[in-house]
Amino acid sequence: MEMNGVNKTSEGMEGDPKIKFLLDGGDLLKVRSSNWKKTRYYKLQEDCKTMWQESKKTFKSKQTFSLDEIAAVTLGRQSEGLKKYTEEQVEGRCFSIMFKGRRRNLDLIASSEEEARQWVNSLEKLITHMSNLSPQQKTEHWILACLRKADKNKDEKLSQSELKNFLRLINIEVDDDYAEMIFKKCDKSKSGYLSGQEIEHFYDLLTHREEINVIYGTYAKTAGFMTPENLVEFLMKEQREKATLAEAHRIIENHEPDENVKAKKLLSIDGFIMYMHHPEAMLLNSDHQEVYQDMSQPLNHYFISSSHNTYLMEDQLKGPSSTEAYVRALLKGCRCVELDCWDGSDGEPLIYHGFTLTSRILFKDVIKAIKENAFTTSEYPVIISLENHCSVEQQKVMAHHMNSILGSALITAPLEDKMPTDFPSPEELKGKFLIKGKRLNKLEASYRAEVEAELTDVTEEEESNDEDEEKEKEKSKKKKLKLAKELSDMVIYFKSVHFNGFEDAMKNLSFYEMSSFKEGKAVGFSEESANLFVRHNVHKVSRIYPAGSRTNSSNYNPVPLWNAGCQLVALNFQTPCSEMDVNQGRFLINGKSGYVLKPAFMRDIATEFDPITLTRGDWLKHKMLHVMIISAQQLPKLNKKKSSIVDPMVTVEIYGVPADVAKKETHTVENNGFNPSWNESFQFDVYVPDLALVRFMVEDHDSTSDNEFIGQYTLPFNSLKMGYRHVPLLNKNGDRLPSAGLFVHIMVVDAK
Repeated sequence: MEMNGVNKTSEGMEGDPKIKFLLDGGDLLKVRSSNWKKTRYYKLQEDCKTMWQESKKTFKSKQTFSLDEIAAVTLGRQSEGLKKYTEEQVEGRCFSIMFKGRRRNLDLIASSEEEARQWVNSLEKLITHMSNLSPQQKTEHWILACLRKADKNKDEKLSQSELKNFLRLINIEVDDDYAEMIFKKCDKSKSGYLSGQEIEHFYDLLTHREEINVIYGTYAKTAGFMTPENLVEFLMKEQREKATLAEAHRIIENHEPDENVKAKKLLSIDGFIMYMHHPEAMLLNSDHQEVYQDMSQPLNHYFISSSHNTYLMEDQLKGPSSTEAYVRALLKGCRCVELDCWDGSDGEPLIYHGFTLTSRILFKDVIKAIKENAFTTSEYPVIISLENHCSVEQQKVMAHHMNSILGSALITAPLEDKMPTDFPSPEELKGKFLIKGKRLNKLEASYRAEVEAELTDVTEEEESNDEDEEKEKEKSKKKKLKLAKELSDMVIYFKSVHFNGFEDAMKNLSFYEMSSFKEGKAVGFSEESANLFVRHNVHKVSRIYPAGSRTNSSNYNPVPLWNAGCQLVALNFQTPCSEMDVNQGRFLINGKSGYVLKPAFMRDIATEFDPITLTRGDWLKHKMLHVMIISAQQLPKLNKKKSSIVDPMVTVEIYGVPADVAKKETHTVENNGFNPSWNESFQFDVYVPDLALVRFMVEDHDSTSDNEFIGQYTLPFNSLKMGYRHVPLLNKNGDRLPSAGLFVHIMVVDAK
C-alpha cells in the first residue's frame, strides 16, 4: 500500500549505511541464562521502526520491539545478565538493549567486536533520528502502519470489512451506516474497495482537525493562506507571545511543507498544524526546556531530584536489587541516589535492603554503574547517600572503591583551601560526586592539624536516625557506630546528624550537618511548624524518605515537603504512581538537570512564608487559571481485544500550597480514542504560583470499577504557555506515548 510519506521514520536517512545494516539484519546470540543462549536473526522492518526476530530452529518470525520502547543501548558486558552469564573474553562482542518501563533487558552477543559496534551505533543513530521527528511525522507514520495492518490480504486495497478493521485499530468505533457512508465517499471508482488516491482521501478525512481548521480560518485572510502578518496577529492575540515578522518568516521557513507555498512566504493549513505540534509551540514553555535558572546559588537553595532505596527494582521485602535500577534513576535525572551497604562474605561490601529477602549486588559494581551513567541526562552533581552498616574493614574497602572508580570527580575536600561557610553551587560542582554519610568529627577539625594527627578509627555515639537501623529494634536508643577514617574523611558537605529541634539546629549545627526525616515526622513539621521548617531549609539540607511500612514501594506526596523548602525529597523511582508523575513534572524544567531553584521567599533566612496560613508576602500572587479541554488525539487502546474502544475523560489537577489544591473533570466521551472532543472549560484560583504544578490526566471511564489510567502530563504552573496548545501524554512509567496528546486552551490572568 504505497502512499506519499509512507516511511516518514527514515526520512532524511535514505541510503544511510547504518539503516541498510539494520534492514539487512544479522545473526546474534540471545542470552537469558548460563544455559539459555540461542541464535536469533534480528532485522529492522521496512517501517524503520520495528525489530523482528526469527528462530533458526523453527524459522518462525515475530515482532519483538519498537524502537520507541528503547531507553538505552550499551556496548560491552554492562548489564547484570551479561556479567553473570558470559565470560570476560567476549566483552567487546556483547551489547544490551535496555527498555523503558519494566521490560527485561535484551542481552546479545555479536560474531565480532566490529559487528557489535555496528549494531550499537546504528541503533543509536536511528533512535536519535526518530526522537527528532515532529509529532506530525510520527502521526502519519502511525496511521499508515495501521492501514497496512488492516489490509488483510495484502492486495494494497481496502475492502469495506478491512476499513472497519482499520477503524478499530486506530481506536475509533464507527457504526455500520457511518462506515458505509465514509467508504462510499472515498470510493470514487465505485469498485467496492479503496486504493491509491482513494486511500489518501480516506487518510485526509481521518487526519482532519476541525478545531484547528476553525482557528486557522480566522487568521488565514489571503486566499485561504496565512501571511507572516496574519501569523504575527495569531501569535500575539491568541498565544499571548511577543512575535515579530522575522519570527513569522522563520516559522514558515521551518514548518511549511509545500515548497510553492513557502516560496510565496505563506503558511498553509498543513504547515500550521505542523507548527502547532512542534515543541516550541506546545504547552511547556520551550525556554524552560534548557537550563535557564541561576545555577550559581548555594546547593541547598535548590530542590534536588532524589531517590530512595535506589537499588530496588520492585518492592522492599523480596524484590531484586540491581545496578540497572541506578541507571534508570540517573537517566531520569535523579541527582541523589541511596546505597544500603552491608558486609559481604568475601571482604567485598554488598548493597541490599537489610533484614529482608531482596537480592544482593556488589558495592563496587554500583559505583561503576553510577560513574558510567551519572552525567548522561544532567551534568550537575550527584549525591551518593550512604546507609552504612559495614564493619570498619569493609568501610575501608568502600572508600578505596570510590576513590579508585570515581577518581578526581569525587569531592574529598572543600573546594576552597579554607574552611567553607556555605555550600558551593551546582555550577561549581558540575561533573562531581558528593558523599552524604556519617563523619567522625566536625569538618572544622580538619583545619586544626594537631587534632587531625591524633584521629584514628574511633567510636562515635549517636542516636540512630537511619531507616534501616530503626528496624533493628535495639533495646537502647543509643547506637555505637564505628567509622573508618578513610570513609569519614570523604564526607564534606553532607554530614548526617540526628535532629534535636529547629532551635538546636540553628544554634549548634554547621551548615553541612543535615538530618533525614521519615515522611510522617516531616509532614508533621510541614503542617505544625511550617515557617520554622522553611527557615531551617534556608541554611541546612533536609532529606525526607518513605515510611518503613511502605513495603510495596509505594510513595508519599512530595508537594507538602517542597512547600516546606525540603531539598532531598526521596521517592521510590521504581514505582509508577501519581507521586512520581508529580516529581517528574517538578523536574521537567531547567534542562531536566535535577536541580530546580527554590523561589526567592524560600531562600531568605528571615522569611515569614508559611504554606498553611499564607500570611501576606511576596509569595501571594493570586492568579486565575482558565483551562479549556478541547480534544484529544490517538489515545492508545488499553485492552487489546478487537472490540474494545476507550471511553476517555480528562482530569485537571492543581498541586501546591493547600489553598491551591483542586481537581476538576470533564464528561466522558463514549467509544472514541482517536479524536474525542470535550470543549469543557474550568477555572482555578492559584495563590502561590511559584510552588504550583498543573497535571492533566486522561482515563478510560468505567462505570462498574475504577477508571483505567491512559496517560498524563504534569508541569510547573509558571512554565505554562497561554493560548491554543498541544499537550504530550506520558505513560505510567513516565515515557512519552508516541502519537497521543491533548489539545487545550490556557489563559492566566491576575485575579481581581
